[in-house]
Amino acid sequence: MDKKDYSPRTLAVHAMGAIDPITKAVVPPIHVATTYIRDEDNAYSSGYCYGRPDNSTIREAEAVLAHLEEAKAGALLFGSGMAAATAVFMALEPGAHVIAPKVMYWALRRWLLEDAPALGLSVTFVEMDSLSQIEAAIQPGKTRLIWAEVPSNPLWTITDIRAAADLAHTHGALFAVDSTVASPFHTRPLTLGADVVMHSVSKILNGHSDVIGGVLMAAKDDAYWARVKRIRGAIGAILGPFEAFLLMRGLRTFHLRAEAQAKAADTLAKRLAAHPLVAQVLYPGLPQHPGHDIAATQMENGFGYMISIRVSGGEAAAIATAAKVRLWKRATSLGGVESLIEHRASIEGPGTPCPSDLLRLSIGIEDAEDLFNDLDQALKAAHG
Repeated sequence: MDKKDYSPRTLAVHAMGAIDPITKAVVPPIHVATTYIRDEDNAYSSGYCYGRPDNSTIREAEAVLAHLEEAKAGALLFGSGMAAATAVFMALEPGAHVIAPKVMYWALRRWLLEDAPALGLSVTFVEMDSLSQIEAAIQPGKTRLIWAEVPSNPLWTITDIRAAADLAHTHGALFAVDSTVASPFHTRPLTLGADVVMHSVSKILNGHSDVIGGVLMAAKDDAYWARVKRIRGAIGAILGPFEAFLLMRGLRTFHLRAEAQAKAADTLAKRLAAHPLVAQVLYPGLPQHPGHDIAATQMENGFGYMISIRVSGGEAAAIATAAKVRLWKRATSLGGVESLIEHRASIEGPGTPCPSDLLRLSIGIEDAEDLFNDLDQALKAAHG
């Protein structure tokens, strides 16, 4: 299959045209071998030598992801989103300074605070929707990376990717984007100037809440990218072949799910914005969202599947609302076919910058009317 002839959507459905060469099976097999036969001259003409740094099932999934994201240097799958994200920082030289969002994925924020300093890294947290704050935080000659989440979790703040990338490059820094929430269906940061894009493939790319994994993709196959590859191989952070197989299965329906989930999220956001028991809806698709105009220029096919609501009545009312739902699942994570609800501040614990009245909603593929009605009854029950 010549990828120049088909759209990313078609190529994902067909797994880039992968067919088992022996059985001609439409679905390629799972390769679980950990070691491979050497040639008589001790070379590896197959291209494989050991399972820790490489695997053919994983290469197939990486090829699809790289094409979806338009990643010229290719993709690297990791055993988790955190493994992928931390590799971006581990590949920097000791003494490097990095800039990250004040409100971001909590586990990575905690790693940056507690573990990154032991690697010789220093971190400054800023409001990533403010170019002036980013620029003010840059330490000339020392800042090596600016990390953004677009949209950021759980306030869905929007960073101007092109402008932030230009700013980073002006000062000799890399610009990396966690694009988990947007996914390649809505945004392709590498085409906007980012150097590295990261996804937790556990989320909408897989879409079925049965895979833990992460991926990094890069615009250039340079010395920095070589260090990232070396780190993954050295510490054995590669994704397992069975998880790669499940991911491939999810990618075949990715576009259908992403389209349906974005449409339902838009419907729910507009209805919830008018709800008397909802103080605020955070969703970049709403005109009143502070990042809406920028999102409209760098997102396509809608604005994603994540919404946060701030519940009238504060923390107690928010927690009570989550307790009263019947259809929504009270669970961590996002991007699956089932809709999830979570009181995020409780999960993050002391020190969280997340508002205590906030509920994070991951919109699945259920009927949007059913989802609204269930949340409506929960809000009313929570308020007596």
